[in-house]
This record gives sequence, C-alpha cells and structure tokens, in this order.
Amino acid sequence: MTIHEFGKENKRTVVLIHPSLVRWDYFECVIPLLERKYHVVVPALPGYDPDIKSDFTSIEDIAAELEQWLILNCYGGVDCVYGCSMGGSIVVRMLADDRLNIGSAVIDGGITPYQLPWLFTRFIAVKDFLMINIGKFGGLKTLEKAFAADEYSQEDLKYIADVLRMISEKTIWRTFESCNNYSMPETVVTSCKRIEYWLAENEIKERKWDIRYIRKVFPQTRFLCVKNIGHAGLALLRPKAFARGINRIITQTEANNEISH
Repeated sequence: MTIHEFGKENKRTVVLIHPSLVRWDYFECVIPLLERKYHVVVPALPGYDPDIKSDFTSIEDIAAELEQWLILNCYGGVDCVYGCSMGGSIVVRMLADDRLNIGSAVIDGGITPYQLPWLFTRFIAVKDFLMINIGKFGGLKTLEKAFAADEYSQEDLKYIADVLRMISEKTIWRTFESCNNYSMPETVVTSCKRIEYWLAENEIKERKWDIRYIRKVFPQTRFLCVKNIGHAGLALLRPKAFARGINRIITQTEANNEISH
C-alpha cells in the first residue's frame, strides 16, 4: 500500500480513504484545497494501487496496516479520518479497533457488514461481482448507463473504465465480499467523540441498513444528507463543499475539546 502525503509541514492531519473502483487520485480535486491547512494522507489501497501490482486483501487487514503506518508516522493521532463507500468500511473498522487517537471521523455512504445468513451474503457478493464485471468488459457505453443519474463527464467515465481494466477479478470479488462481511468486535468502544455519516439524497433508501447499523454501533453519530448528488459523488463533483465539510468537522471538534478542558 503506497501512502501519498501532502502539506507535511502542517500540524493537523487528515486521512482520506477512497472508495472502490477508483484510484487514490479520486481526491485530486480536494487535495489542493486541504493541503494548505492540513497534512493530507491518502493511501492507495491494495488492488487499486497503480504503483504496486497487488490484489485487494480485506477491510480488516487494510485497516490494521493503515493504523500501523499512522501510529509510526503521525504519532498515533489524526484530526480527521474520512472514508467513502469501501473507504467508509475501513473507517468503521478503524473506529472499532480504537488503536489511534482519532479526533473526528466521516463515513461517507460507508458500507457496514450485512446482518444476514451466510447464503444470502454469498448471493449478494456474486451479484455485485457479476455487475462490476459487466462494466469491466462492457466498456464506456455500459458505464454511461450505470452512472446516468449523476453529472459525470465523459472524462470521468473513461477514468472509471481505465480503473476497471487495471484491477483484477480477484480484487473485484474480495472488495465486495469483504465490504459486505467484514468482522467487528462484539462490543465496540471508540474514543472518537465526533462521528458523522454523510449520504447522498438519492441513496437514503439504499443505505437504510447501514444507517441502522451505524446508529446501533456508534450512537453518537450525526447524519448529514447531501442533496442533488449520487453515491460517492461529493469529492469528484463538489470539491469545495467537500473541503468545507472536512474543515467544519475539525473546527467543531477543536472547539468542543477546548470547552471540555
């Protein structure tokens, strides 16, 4: 896993974890906005790393590897951890591990473990695998239909098509199988006091199980709905709004910490 760093001279650290089917440069529009104030850490996840030929491992393994890097390089503390979709799953697991001092966390449309019998989870994983493989081999026209609900440009869709050509079928399978079924401790205790779950307006119905799970596991979570955008679209389509959201949660966390002291 390659770790990309920006604004290393800044004291406060923001970690950005990308969703599936994209590379770490999914954040290329928001990095210049954040690196002015923050040390921005962007991991290129296994299977999606253009610099290292690899396959996706699991949510648990990636969370542990990233935690270890942050412990060694950021003295065990970060001001904000953000993860989108698959990246949100990694944030959920990192919060549950509680190995780091995480000031605030954003789970953007994050996927939580399915609370279903094993046979149902296998069926869902197979369905997702086949759907993405159709996109992998179907090319740009297939992606145009799949992403018609959002304002993605031809360049954006070509980018997704390039990523699909890059990643292996093993990575596709492991991504969905792990995101749907990663393990969590029986009792979750996290020291992170400010957690937000962001979701797009048009995915509220799709995320209802995830919302229910997050409310149960992290009852302190605040839920925010972003209008007129689709799943995982905020960083790509509204980078300024994304940066404002990250800055807001860090500022509010710092203000609350000052009051409590």
